[in-house]
Amino acid sequence: MQVWYLKSVEGAGRLQQAEVEQPQAGPGQVLVKIRAASLNHRDLYIRQGVSSNPGASPLLPLSDAAGEVVAIGAGCRRFQVGDRVLLMFFPRWWDGPPREEVMGARGEPGTPGVLVDYVVADEQEPLSLPEHLTYAEGATLPCAGVTAWNALSSGNLQAGETVLVQGTGGVSIFGIQFAKAAGARAVVTSRSDEKLQRARTLGADETINSTEIPQWDEQVRKLTGGRGVDHVLEVGGAETIALSLRAIRLGGHVDLIGGLGGFTGSVEFRDLRSHMGVVQSFYVGNRATFEAMNTFITQHQIHPVIDRIFPFEQAPAAFEYLAEAGHIGKVVIEW
Repeated sequence: MQVWYLKSVEGAGRLQQAEVEQPQAGPGQVLVKIRAASLNHRDLYIRQGVSSNPGASPLLPLSDAAGEVVAIGAGCRRFQVGDRVLLMFFPRWWDGPPREEVMGARGEPGTPGVLVDYVVADEQEPLSLPEHLTYAEGATLPCAGVTAWNALSSGNLQAGETVLVQGTGGVSIFGIQFAKAAGARAVVTSRSDEKLQRARTLGADETINSTEIPQWDEQVRKLTGGRGVDHVLEVGGAETIALSLRAIRLGGHVDLIGGLGGFTGSVEFRDLRSHMGVVQSFYVGNRATFEAMNTFITQHQIHPVIDRIFPFEQAPAAFEYLAEAGHIGKVVIEW
Protein backbone atom coordinates (compact mmCIF):
# COMPACT_ATOMS: atom_id res chain seq x y z
CA MET A 1 0.00 0.00 0.00
CA GLN A 2 1.02 3.62 -0.48
CA VAL A 3 1.89 6.00 2.34
CA TRP A 4 3.25 9.51 2.70
CA TYR A 5 5.89 9.98 5.41
CA LEU A 6 6.98 13.32 6.81
CA LYS A 7 10.77 13.46 7.09
CA SER A 8 13.45 16.03 7.80
CA VAL A 9 15.33 16.59 4.56
CA GLU A 10 18.02 19.28 4.33
CA GLY A 11 16.53 21.18 7.26
CA ALA A 12 12.96 21.10 6.01
CA GLY A 13 9.99 18.84 6.75
CA ARG A 14 9.10 17.14 3.49
CA LEU A 15 6.61 14.50 2.44
CA GLN A 16 8.04 11.42 0.79
CA GLN A 17 5.92 8.64 -0.69
CA ALA A 18 6.68 4.99 0.00
CA GLU A 19 5.18 1.53 -0.43
CA VAL A 20 4.71 -0.59 2.69
CA GLU A 21 3.00 -3.84 3.57
CA GLN A 22 -0.75 -3.63 4.12
CA PRO A 23 -1.78 -4.25 7.75
CA GLN A 24 -4.36 -6.84 8.80
CA ALA A 25 -7.16 -6.51 11.33
CA GLY A 26 -6.58 -8.52 14.49
CA PRO A 27 -9.12 -9.51 17.18
CA GLY A 28 -11.30 -6.55 18.13
CA GLN A 29 -10.01 -4.45 15.24
CA VAL A 30 -11.26 -3.17 11.89
CA LEU A 31 -9.32 -2.49 8.70
CA VAL A 32 -10.36 0.82 7.13
CA LYS A 33 -9.64 1.80 3.52
CA ILE A 34 -9.00 5.54 3.75
CA ARG A 35 -10.98 7.50 1.16
CA ALA A 36 -10.28 11.08 2.26
CA ALA A 37 -8.27 13.03 4.83
CA SER A 38 -8.27 16.70 5.77
CA LEU A 39 -5.51 19.02 6.96
CA ASN A 40 -5.41 21.21 10.05
CA HIS A 41 -3.08 24.06 10.96
CA ARG A 42 -1.68 21.69 13.56
CA ASP A 43 -0.17 19.67 10.70
CA LEU A 44 1.95 22.68 9.73
CA TYR A 45 3.24 22.95 13.30
CA ILE A 46 4.15 19.25 13.21
CA ARG A 47 5.96 19.75 9.92
CA GLN A 48 7.96 22.56 11.53
CA GLY A 49 8.88 20.23 14.39
CA VAL A 50 10.07 17.58 11.96
CA SER A 51 12.16 20.20 10.17
CA SER A 52 14.07 21.02 13.35
CA ASN A 53 14.67 17.38 14.33
CA PRO A 54 16.71 15.70 11.59
CA GLY A 55 17.34 12.58 13.66
CA ALA A 56 13.68 11.77 14.24
CA SER A 57 12.00 8.75 12.69
CA PRO A 58 9.74 9.34 9.67
CA LEU A 59 6.27 10.45 10.77
CA LEU A 60 2.95 9.32 9.28
CA PRO A 61 1.00 12.63 9.28
CA LEU A 62 -2.61 13.85 9.44
CA SER A 63 -5.28 13.07 11.98
CA ASP A 64 -8.64 13.42 10.20
CA ALA A 65 -9.99 10.73 7.88
CA ALA A 66 -13.07 9.00 6.52
CA GLY A 67 -13.09 5.59 4.91
CA GLU A 68 -14.70 2.22 4.37
CA VAL A 69 -14.46 -0.86 6.57
CA VAL A 70 -12.97 -3.58 4.35
CA ALA A 71 -12.22 -6.27 6.96
CA ILE A 72 -13.08 -7.02 10.58
CA GLY A 73 -11.19 -9.03 13.16
CA ALA A 74 -12.51 -11.78 15.39
CA GLY A 75 -15.05 -10.67 17.94
CA CYS A 76 -15.97 -7.37 16.28
CA ARG A 77 -19.61 -6.38 16.67
CA ARG A 78 -19.87 -2.63 16.02
CA PHE A 79 -19.22 -2.62 12.27
CA GLN A 80 -19.59 -4.70 9.13
CA VAL A 81 -17.62 -4.80 5.91
CA GLY A 82 -18.80 -1.96 3.69
CA ASP A 83 -19.69 0.46 6.48
CA ARG A 84 -18.63 4.08 5.95
CA VAL A 85 -16.80 5.39 8.99
CA LEU A 86 -14.92 8.30 10.54
CA LEU A 87 -11.72 7.94 12.52
CA MET A 88 -11.07 9.96 15.66
CA PHE A 89 -8.44 12.60 16.34
CA PHE A 90 -7.73 10.92 19.70
CA PRO A 91 -8.21 7.22 18.90
CA ARG A 92 -8.31 6.15 22.58
CA TRP A 93 -10.40 8.97 24.06
CA TRP A 94 -13.85 7.41 23.91
CA ASP A 95 -15.57 9.19 26.78
CA GLY A 96 -15.02 11.09 30.03
CA PRO A 97 -12.66 13.99 30.76
CA PRO A 98 -9.20 14.35 29.19
CA ARG A 99 -6.63 11.98 30.71
CA GLU A 100 -2.97 11.66 29.86
CA GLU A 101 -3.27 8.03 28.83
CA VAL A 102 -5.82 8.79 26.09
CA MET A 103 -4.45 12.06 24.72
CA GLY A 104 -2.19 10.66 22.00
CA ALA A 105 -3.48 12.21 18.76
CA ARG A 106 -3.12 10.75 15.30
CA GLY A 107 -0.34 12.19 13.18
CA GLU A 108 2.14 12.83 15.96
CA PRO A 109 5.06 10.76 17.32
CA GLY A 110 3.75 7.56 18.86
CA THR A 111 0.35 7.63 17.14
CA PRO A 112 0.48 7.08 13.36
CA GLY A 113 -1.63 9.32 11.16
CA VAL A 114 -3.96 8.66 8.25
CA LEU A 115 -2.13 9.73 5.06
CA VAL A 116 -2.01 6.09 3.99
CA ASP A 117 -4.17 3.62 2.04
CA TYR A 118 -5.25 1.48 5.01
CA VAL A 119 -5.49 1.96 8.77
CA VAL A 120 -6.13 -0.66 11.45
CA ALA A 121 -8.22 0.69 14.31
CA ASP A 122 -9.71 -0.64 17.51
CA GLU A 123 -13.39 -1.27 16.75
CA GLN A 124 -14.33 1.18 19.54
CA GLU A 125 -12.72 4.11 17.72
CA PRO A 126 -14.65 4.64 14.47
CA LEU A 127 -18.00 6.37 14.17
CA SER A 128 -20.55 5.97 11.39
CA LEU A 129 -20.29 8.61 8.68
CA PRO A 130 -23.59 10.56 8.46
CA GLU A 131 -25.47 9.29 5.42
CA HIS A 132 -25.82 12.69 3.73
CA LEU A 133 -22.07 13.37 3.73
CA THR A 134 -19.41 12.35 1.23
CA TYR A 135 -16.11 10.86 2.37
CA ALA A 136 -14.42 14.22 1.70
CA GLU A 137 -16.99 16.08 3.81
CA GLY A 138 -16.71 13.53 6.60
CA ALA A 139 -12.94 13.85 6.69
CA THR A 140 -13.28 17.50 7.78
CA LEU A 141 -15.05 16.62 11.04
CA PRO A 142 -12.66 14.88 13.52
CA CYS A 143 -10.64 17.94 14.57
CA ALA A 144 -12.16 21.23 13.41
CA GLY A 145 -15.77 20.12 13.57
CA VAL A 146 -15.52 18.44 16.97
CA THR A 147 -13.53 21.36 18.41
CA ALA A 148 -16.11 23.97 17.36
CA TRP A 149 -18.98 21.78 18.54
CA ASN A 150 -17.34 20.95 21.87
CA ALA A 151 -16.68 24.62 22.61
CA LEU A 152 -20.17 25.86 21.74
CA SER A 153 -22.08 22.96 23.27
CA SER A 154 -20.02 23.15 26.47
CA GLY A 155 -21.07 26.79 26.70
CA ASN A 156 -24.70 25.72 26.24
CA LEU A 157 -25.24 27.67 23.01
CA GLN A 158 -28.85 28.86 22.75
CA ALA A 159 -31.04 30.34 20.06
CA GLY A 160 -30.86 34.12 20.07
CA GLU A 161 -27.29 34.27 21.40
CA THR A 162 -24.36 35.74 19.49
CA VAL A 163 -21.18 33.86 18.51
CA LEU A 164 -18.00 35.65 17.42
CA VAL A 165 -15.61 33.67 15.23
CA GLN A 166 -12.17 34.79 14.12
CA GLY A 167 -11.20 34.24 10.50
CA THR A 168 -12.55 31.71 8.03
CA GLY A 169 -10.54 28.56 8.74
CA GLY A 170 -12.04 25.19 9.55
CA VAL A 171 -13.05 25.76 13.18
CA SER A 172 -14.43 29.22 12.45
CA ILE A 173 -16.56 28.11 9.49
CA PHE A 174 -17.98 25.24 11.55
CA GLY A 175 -18.68 27.83 14.24
CA ILE A 176 -20.78 29.85 11.80
CA GLN A 177 -22.67 26.77 10.64
CA PHE A 178 -23.38 25.46 14.14
CA ALA A 179 -24.42 28.89 15.39
CA LYS A 180 -26.87 29.45 12.56
CA ALA A 181 -28.33 25.96 12.82
CA ALA A 182 -28.91 26.56 16.54
CA GLY A 183 -30.72 29.83 15.84
CA ALA A 184 -27.88 32.05 17.04
CA ARG A 185 -26.29 35.11 15.46
CA ALA A 186 -22.78 34.94 13.96
CA VAL A 187 -20.20 37.75 13.85
CA VAL A 188 -16.98 37.16 11.87
CA THR A 189 -13.65 38.99 11.89
CA SER A 190 -11.08 38.76 9.09
CA ARG A 191 -8.39 40.84 7.40
CA SER A 192 -9.88 40.04 3.98
CA ASP A 193 -13.02 41.65 2.57
CA GLU A 194 -13.27 38.79 0.09
CA LYS A 195 -13.33 36.22 2.89
CA LEU A 196 -15.83 38.29 4.85
CA GLN A 197 -18.12 38.37 1.84
CA ARG A 198 -17.89 34.59 1.57
CA ALA A 199 -18.65 34.32 5.28
CA ARG A 200 -21.86 36.26 4.68
CA THR A 201 -22.91 33.78 2.01
CA LEU A 202 -22.41 31.05 4.60
CA GLY A 203 -24.70 32.76 7.08
CA ALA A 204 -22.64 35.35 8.96
CA ASP A 205 -24.89 38.14 10.21
CA GLU A 206 -22.17 40.73 10.79
CA THR A 207 -18.58 41.02 9.59
CA ILE A 208 -15.63 43.13 10.75
CA ASN A 209 -12.46 43.82 8.79
CA SER A 210 -9.83 43.59 11.53
CA THR A 211 -7.27 45.50 9.45
CA GLU A 212 -9.58 48.49 9.09
CA ILE A 213 -10.84 48.16 12.67
CA PRO A 214 -7.95 46.72 14.72
CA GLN A 215 -9.78 47.37 18.03
CA TRP A 216 -12.68 45.25 16.86
CA ASP A 217 -13.96 44.61 20.37
CA GLU A 218 -15.42 48.12 20.32
CA GLN A 219 -17.22 47.38 17.04
CA VAL A 220 -18.53 44.12 18.48
CA ARG A 221 -20.11 46.03 21.35
CA LYS A 222 -21.72 48.45 18.90
CA LEU A 223 -23.15 45.55 16.91
CA THR A 224 -24.59 44.02 20.08
CA GLY A 225 -26.06 47.20 21.50
CA GLY A 226 -23.25 47.50 24.05
CA ARG A 227 -23.94 44.05 25.53
CA GLY A 228 -21.13 41.97 24.03
CA VAL A 229 -21.22 38.49 22.51
CA ASP A 230 -22.13 35.29 24.32
CA HIS A 231 -19.34 33.14 22.84
CA VAL A 232 -15.97 33.73 21.18
CA LEU A 233 -14.16 30.98 19.30
CA GLU A 234 -10.64 32.23 20.08
CA VAL A 235 -8.22 30.96 17.41
CA GLY A 236 -5.89 33.96 17.21
CA GLY A 237 -4.10 33.29 20.48
CA ALA A 238 -1.82 35.93 21.96
CA GLU A 239 -2.68 38.40 19.21
CA THR A 240 -6.41 38.49 19.89
CA ILE A 241 -7.14 37.17 23.38
CA ALA A 242 -7.34 40.60 25.01
CA LEU A 243 -9.85 41.78 22.41
CA SER A 244 -11.93 38.64 22.91
CA LEU A 245 -12.04 39.17 26.67
CA ARG A 246 -13.32 42.71 26.13
CA ALA A 247 -15.86 41.61 23.51
CA ILE A 248 -17.90 39.22 25.67
CA ARG A 249 -21.00 40.02 27.70
CA LEU A 250 -21.12 39.63 31.46
CA GLY A 251 -20.71 35.91 32.07
CA GLY A 252 -19.82 35.23 28.42
CA HIS A 253 -17.56 32.47 27.14
CA VAL A 254 -14.11 32.74 25.56
CA ASP A 255 -13.19 29.37 24.09
CA LEU A 256 -9.41 29.04 23.75
CA ILE A 257 -8.72 26.95 20.65
CA GLY A 258 -5.75 28.11 18.57
CA GLY A 259 -2.72 30.33 18.41
CA LEU A 260 -2.54 31.59 14.84
CA GLY A 261 -1.28 34.92 16.16
CA GLY A 262 1.23 33.37 18.53
CA PHE A 263 1.27 31.52 21.84
CA THR A 264 3.28 33.97 23.95
CA GLY A 265 1.83 37.20 25.30
CA SER A 266 0.33 38.92 28.30
CA VAL A 267 -3.22 39.53 29.47
CA GLU A 268 -4.36 42.36 31.71
CA PHE A 269 -5.96 40.96 34.85
CA ARG A 270 -8.74 43.53 34.61
CA ASP A 271 -9.64 42.21 31.16
CA LEU A 272 -9.64 38.67 32.50
CA ARG A 273 -12.04 39.38 35.36
CA SER A 274 -14.04 42.46 34.36
CA HIS A 275 -16.79 40.60 32.50
CA MET A 276 -16.85 37.64 34.87
CA GLY A 277 -16.52 35.41 31.86
CA VAL A 278 -15.73 31.75 31.47
CA VAL A 279 -12.36 31.19 29.79
CA GLN A 280 -11.83 27.55 28.84
CA SER A 281 -9.35 25.71 26.66
CA PHE A 282 -10.56 23.15 24.12
CA TYR A 283 -8.56 20.56 22.22
CA VAL A 284 -10.98 18.59 20.05
CA GLY A 285 -13.05 16.15 22.18
CA ASN A 286 -13.96 12.55 22.93
CA ARG A 287 -16.04 10.06 20.95
CA ALA A 288 -19.23 10.90 22.85
CA THR A 289 -18.85 14.55 21.84
CA PHE A 290 -18.19 13.50 18.25
CA GLU A 291 -21.37 11.39 18.24
CA ALA A 292 -23.45 14.29 19.61
CA MET A 293 -22.09 16.56 16.87
CA ASN A 294 -22.91 14.01 14.18
CA THR A 295 -26.49 13.84 15.46
CA PHE A 296 -26.77 17.64 15.21
CA ILE A 297 -25.18 17.67 11.75
CA THR A 298 -27.62 15.02 10.55
CA GLN A 299 -30.61 16.75 12.12
CA HIS A 300 -29.78 20.03 10.37
CA GLN A 301 -28.32 18.44 7.20
CA ILE A 302 -25.14 20.50 7.54
CA HIS A 303 -22.53 20.11 4.80
CA PRO A 304 -18.95 21.05 5.77
CA VAL A 305 -17.30 23.73 3.65
CA ILE A 306 -14.41 22.43 1.56
CA ASP A 307 -12.15 24.97 -0.12
CA ARG A 308 -10.18 22.56 -2.29
CA ILE A 309 -9.64 18.82 -2.78
CA PHE A 310 -6.24 17.43 -3.80
CA PRO A 311 -5.62 13.90 -5.10
CA PHE A 312 -3.49 11.58 -2.95
CA GLU A 313 -0.54 11.94 -5.31
CA GLN A 314 -0.50 15.71 -4.70
CA ALA A 315 -0.38 15.58 -0.91
CA PRO A 316 2.68 17.91 -0.71
CA ALA A 317 0.78 20.53 -2.73
CA ALA A 318 -2.09 20.34 -0.22
CA PHE A 319 0.31 21.19 2.62
CA GLU A 320 1.66 24.18 0.68
CA TYR A 321 -1.82 25.38 -0.16
CA LEU A 322 -2.82 25.30 3.51
CA ALA A 323 0.35 27.17 4.46
CA GLU A 324 -0.58 30.01 2.07
CA ALA A 325 -3.64 30.67 4.31
CA GLY A 326 -5.89 31.70 1.47
CA HIS A 327 -8.45 28.96 2.08
CA ILE A 328 -11.98 29.21 3.46
CA GLY A 329 -13.10 26.13 5.35
CA LYS A 330 -11.15 22.91 4.91
CA VAL A 331 -8.43 21.53 2.62
CA VAL A 332 -8.91 17.84 1.78
CA ILE A 333 -6.89 15.03 0.19
CA GLU A 334 -8.96 12.35 -1.53
CA TRP A 335 -8.13 8.94 -3.00
